Amino acid sequence: MRKDHALRAIRIMVDKVLAQLSRRFDTMYARVGRPSIPPEKLLRAQLLQILYSIRSERLLMEEIDYNMLFRWFVGLNLEDEVWDAATFTKTRDRLLQADVAKEFLVQVVAQASAQGLTSDEHFTVDGTWLEAWAGAKSFQAKEGKPGPPPDDPGNPTVDFHGEQRSNNTHESKTDAEAQLARKGPGKESKLSCSGNLLVENRNGLIVAAEVFQANGTAERDAA
Repeated sequence: MRKDHALRAIRIMVDKVLAQLSRRFDTMYARVGRPSIPPEKLLRAQLLQILYSIRSERLLMEEIDYNMLFRWFVGLNLEDEVWDAATFTKTRDRLLQADVAKEFLVQVVAQASAQGLTSDEHFTVDGTWLEAWAGAKSFQAKEGKPGPPPDDPGNPTVDFHGEQRSNNTHESKTDAEAQLARKGPGKESKLSCSGNLLVENRNGLIVAAEVFQANGTAERDAA
C-alpha cells in the first residue's frame, strides 16, 4: 500500500479512539465460552463497510477475505480466518445496543473536525429506505374483530387481496414503528424506516446519522 493512501491516516485516528474505549471493550469480552469477535476489529470492519459502500455483511466478509488492504486495516493476518457473516451481524447488533459503535463514530468525527478535515459551511442530508425486520403478515388492522384460528400458528396463510391497508388503519404487530412505504409510483410497498445521513460536502464525511419513520418527510425533518 502506498504511503499516501487515505486509509493510513484514517487508521491512525481510529486507533486513538479505540485506545480511549479499551476499558469499555474489556467489559464486553466473555470470560467463558467460545471467543467472540473482538470489538476493535468489528468496528474497523464496520467502518470499511461504510467507507466503501459495501451493501451487506456477507460481501464485507468476502472483501476482507481476499483484500490484503482490508485485512491490514481490520487487524487480521493473512492466515487468519474471516468471520461468518451471521456471527458478525449478531455481534455488531450487541455492540450497537451498548452504544459503543455510536461513541466510536462520534469520536472519529471529533478528531477529523479538530484536524480541519470538515467544513461547517456546506452539508447535505441524504436519506434511504431501510426495510424493516417485519413481514407483511405482521401488518394488521389496529382495531378489528379476531379472525378464525390460523391454519399454521407459526406461519399462517393470509390473503390481502381486496383489503385496503394504510398506516392510519394498520400497524405491524412485531415492529410498531415501521411504516408501509414505497420508493416511487409502481413500486412495491414494504414495511420500512428512513435512514438519514448528514454529509459534509467538502470531504464527503458523514458527521451524523439518524433513523426516522418512513413518513415521506423524513429527509426534511432530519435537515
